[in-house]
Amino acid sequence: MPRAAPRDPIYRGRRFSADVIELCVRWYITYRLSYRDLSAMIAERGVAVTHTSIMRWVLRYVPEYEKRWARFARPVGRSWRMDETAVSIRGEPHYLYRAVDGDGKSVHSLLCSERTTESAQAFLRKAVARQGAAWPSTINLDGYTASHRALRLLRQEDDRWRGVAVRDCRYLNNIVEQDHRAIKRRCASMLAFKSFNTAAVTLSGIELAHRIRKQQFWVGSRDSASCGTQSSMKQLWARALGAEPVSVGGETGLSASMHQNSKTHRHRFPRVRRNTPRRYPRKVFSGGGLYMYLMPSGGRYWRYKYRYGGKEKTLSLGIYPDVTAEVARARHLLARQLLAVGVDPALRKGQVRCCSIAEHEESPQRTAALGRLE
Repeated sequence: MPRAAPRDPIYRGRRFSADVIELCVRWYITYRLSYRDLSAMIAERGVAVTHTSIMRWVLRYVPEYEKRWARFARPVGRSWRMDETAVSIRGEPHYLYRAVDGDGKSVHSLLCSERTTESAQAFLRKAVARQGAAWPSTINLDGYTASHRALRLLRQEDDRWRGVAVRDCRYLNNIVEQDHRAIKRRCASMLAFKSFNTAAVTLSGIELAHRIRKQQFWVGSRDSASCGTQSSMKQLWARALGAEPVSVGGETGLSASMHQNSKTHRHRFPRVRRNTPRRYPRKVFSGGGLYMYLMPSGGRYWRYKYRYGGKEKTLSLGIYPDVTAEVARARHLLARQLLAVGVDPALRKGQVRCCSIAEHEESPQRTAALGRLE
């Protein structure tokens, strides 16, 4: 049997394969898609992923992807255009500081809560400290006073800023103001940012995709350069993240291991440690209303939550480990079959039989199900 490809350590412990995670994150930061739109698109390819899982992947892996792409960054020019644009977070205005060079290549971006001198200083310090960024020779600013004051203060703390010429030409900043449109256009399909950290990570991912679109990274191979062919976006991402793309089969565009991982773990309960202290009871759901109820004392109980007669009810299926996961799933399936024919599985055997005789026809399957449910 062929050996499985080694998995990247950053995906260790994840339910889905690296192909699914990279595809969802790449599509979200590149195209004008919401989390729910992306979840529906992946579902058409045979992988069931919730929109909240994609959101957690974006917040977790965008900073890591930025570090790996930074290894292939091309140098930018020394003539910068600096400007800031407003971003709404929970209805309050925040400011995204951005800078591009004379050719329109992105230099750096930083999200700040206020439009102050300290924010402009923090942006300029991080811009020159960024890996691969050359020290600017000229910086063009708008007429906002705080930005000019920030440069004057930086000249007092570092002599290298004294050699940077400052210009105040309103027309030279048209290139950075037009470059804001790519970021603002991508944010238009989102509902709204709910927290500062979420907005900062998401905007940095959108900025990364924008830089990739402007060809600010060199990840091409010698073979493609010699043949004059252009690599696809998937191949560029695979080289930048340190792994070659997996062979694609069928019309889905996803690897076979992706489907195997998603189907194998669909109804698997997470491992629960016995000695883990808990302060409050906890529920670990498996799907279809079946869950394990974890008590602070260490007890674990199988439960089935369902609705009958317009009311929410709970059926106890046994105590773990006396009742294993396979037995709990079997009882859960039988309870759902009873519920499908209009019988409340929480009733006792005699009450269920009276209800079934009065309203439904008796069947061998239901009789066997009632016997096993007891």
